[in-house]
Amino acid sequence: MKRFLYLLFFFSLSLQAQFQVNGIVKNAETKKPLPFATLKTEKGFTTITDVDGKFNLLLPEAPETLTVSYVGYTTQSYSLFEQKKFLTLLLVPRTEEMKEAIVSNTTLAHRVIREVIRLKNQNNPLQKLNTFQYKTYNKLLVTANPDSISGKIDTLFTDFSAKEKGFKIDSSDYKFKKIITKQHLFLTEKVSVFQFEKPVVKETIIGTKMAGFKEPIYELLGFSLQSASVYDDKYELFETKYKSPISDNALEEYRYKILDTVTLGNRKVWVLYFNNKISRKGLEGLLYIDRENFAVAKAVMRIRGVLNITGIHEFDYLPEEKVWFPVRKDFKISKGKSKEPTSILGGRIEFAAESDEDTKGKNASDFTYLASEMRVFDLQINPKLKIKKSYIAIDVRPNANQKEETFWKAYRLDSLDVRSEKTYVALDSLVTKEKIEKKIKFGRKIINGYLPFGPFDFDLRYLLSYNNYEGFRLGIGGITNEVFSKKFRLEGYTAYGIKDDDSKYHLGGAVRIGNFSNSWIGGSFTDDLREIASTTFAIDKRVFKLYDPRPINISTFYNHKTWRAFVETKIIPKTESIWQLTHSDIQPLFDYTFLNNDRLYREFGMTMAMVSIQWNPFSDYMQTPNGKIEFEKRYPKFTFQFTQSVANLFNNDFEFTKVDARIEYEKKYLNGQKSTVLIQAGYVNGAVPITHLYNSSPNNLTKDNLLQRITIAGKNSFETMYFNEFFSSEFVMLQFKHGFKRIELFKKVRPSLVLVSRMAWGDLKNPQQHIGITYKTLNDGFFESGIELNQIYKGFGLTGFYRYGPYQLARFEDNIALKLSFVLDLGL
Repeated sequence: MKRFLYLLFFFSLSLQAQFQVNGIVKNAETKKPLPFATLKTEKGFTTITDVDGKFNLLLPEAPETLTVSYVGYTTQSYSLFEQKKFLTLLLVPRTEEMKEAIVSNTTLAHRVIREVIRLKNQNNPLQKLNTFQYKTYNKLLVTANPDSISGKIDTLFTDFSAKEKGFKIDSSDYKFKKIITKQHLFLTEKVSVFQFEKPVVKETIIGTKMAGFKEPIYELLGFSLQSASVYDDKYELFETKYKSPISDNALEEYRYKILDTVTLGNRKVWVLYFNNKISRKGLEGLLYIDRENFAVAKAVMRIRGVLNITGIHEFDYLPEEKVWFPVRKDFKISKGKSKEPTSILGGRIEFAAESDEDTKGKNASDFTYLASEMRVFDLQINPKLKIKKSYIAIDVRPNANQKEETFWKAYRLDSLDVRSEKTYVALDSLVTKEKIEKKIKFGRKIINGYLPFGPFDFDLRYLLSYNNYEGFRLGIGGITNEVFSKKFRLEGYTAYGIKDDDSKYHLGGAVRIGNFSNSWIGGSFTDDLREIASTTFAIDKRVFKLYDPRPINISTFYNHKTWRAFVETKIIPKTESIWQLTHSDIQPLFDYTFLNNDRLYREFGMTMAMVSIQWNPFSDYMQTPNGKIEFEKRYPKFTFQFTQSVANLFNNDFEFTKVDARIEYEKKYLNGQKSTVLIQAGYVNGAVPITHLYNSSPNNLTKDNLLQRITIAGKNSFETMYFNEFFSSEFVMLQFKHGFKRIELFKKVRPSLVLVSRMAWGDLKNPQQHIGITYKTLNDGFFESGIELNQIYKGFGLTGFYRYGPYQLARFEDNIALKLSFVLDLGL
């Protein structure tokens, strides 16, 4: 294994530097690096070593001496008369003073941090100020420093092992350095207006430019690299949240040490080093604390691991408001140590895995890094403003990606260098030549289960399926796309069941009536089959599966001929909703009769008005020219559905009210684990046949032999509950899952262990109404728990579940369900 070290942040750099000093500071006795040691030249230029003890000092002229200091160590001066490419500077610990110095330093550092925590609301601009507005210029690039790549890739070398002597070129590294010398790998710029009206912060993007793309990838515009504020209890770094070093109980988790006293903005500040004493994967870095008001004047946050990540926050002191206001953010991410490939930005950037057998040293691509810088200008404090549509966190102006070069010259704080200019030219040409934008759109369609063909997207889920009633089901269908129209859409499918020898079809269309709210009004007609008691939420997004296991073993369906009129809209803040009116003619395809008001029904008509709403109150939304995007998904999420039969309309046979609700919660942990909770409930009041009740999603076969019951596991189904075993007119279901980080057992065998528990309670009112089918109710509660070993190899895994509690069966083996699992990981 090779160790990858990067120089991630620098202090007091001169842009016109002519002289560079690189090196590392170590403990003279243990030879361990000393992070955040202070280095000064005789002319006052200063820098601090990074978490690896390394430093990079850029100066306009060569210094004569370099003085190094560190708490508890003897300050040492080194002559730079003899120039070296890399310096190793050793500091000797002051043994006799070390213990006293550490105790004294720790006591003072803790006292400072306690004051920072006590006064953080007073010093937080988001708490102290009522309104403010500013503009930002942001540049993000993926690149590499050509000088960091080994010079050997520029030279010819002899292969002495070959029979024919000659010269060869390490072509991959050579090409990489040749490219990176001329241009960056990726570049995007953004100009935004930020408005704050307590407690709302809104970003309006007035200009965006993404190398190679006529229309930007909007998801990247909302990608969270680092927290906007250092005062939050949770600090976010690259979409992972950590406990902040100045959170209310931070002293329980962090160590602190005062390194130095420096001047920022003509004010004296302490430089505090902090690191996590509980987890090696936690935050570490520097806090610059104002000695007068204990506000944060600068912050450096760092994570080391699979990826090395650094976020830097800089502030300016506003004397009238007596507050340090954030004016600059910098972010850098590079490869750390990893035995597996690491992808970021949804797989758009990938760092290769390390290999124990690799003896050739670093590849040129190992020097690739992502860097982002944001600068604040045109700051206005406490202006009169009113934020419109405050529930939209990011608003992308319709013409933001159509700005002329004069716009960018006016807003760039510094002109682009030659490499950046060539990046736009090269990537624009490459993307056009290779039709990359079309390929990205094509890939998105395929991931969602569509195969685009001109103005029509074929729906892959209709091609082939199987169930016990239809046998093999063959079909074709799809929906028109934006090539056809952005204001109109048509959809449809047709299918044929080989076993039942019958055809099914669906036809529909809609008109877009609102761009901002993404509202559509439309109608459809469907003649098809559906599993009995399979109540679902109409608002749920269509999920594409290469293979859906549950329908294979289902034999109880009903035919429905359904007319539907609907409105889809996102006009209510942070919601998606469907409002619809349907009439269905229902024919059960199994032995069933429904008794209602002394009348027997084998077939019946149902007219229903429904509203189905998904509410994500904690998520952040982006408004783009193409509609809203939920770019920051947060939990819990709530789904509500209300259905009311409409009496005396279109031959409706029954009167009833149906209410369904669902709560989803998900929590991700720093160690790669994840917990999820699902709560779902339904209630029916009135006369409803079993076709439209609840079955709790069973997924087990009625077979005597355990091996005969092996099928493929569902996502949220009860694996030990037999098909048609329980029915309910009211129920509640709870599911708990905890997934552990994937563990490598053997080469290419890396299972993901998930612990699962499910339980359900229910009741069925007026059971005498349902004739011709046997069933049980869930009054006493149904319980099962199990283990999932997912993605053991190539997405395939094994699961095992055990049924216990009041409905445990007499034979032990009948309570056990063994299943295969398949997880298609697309990196989404």
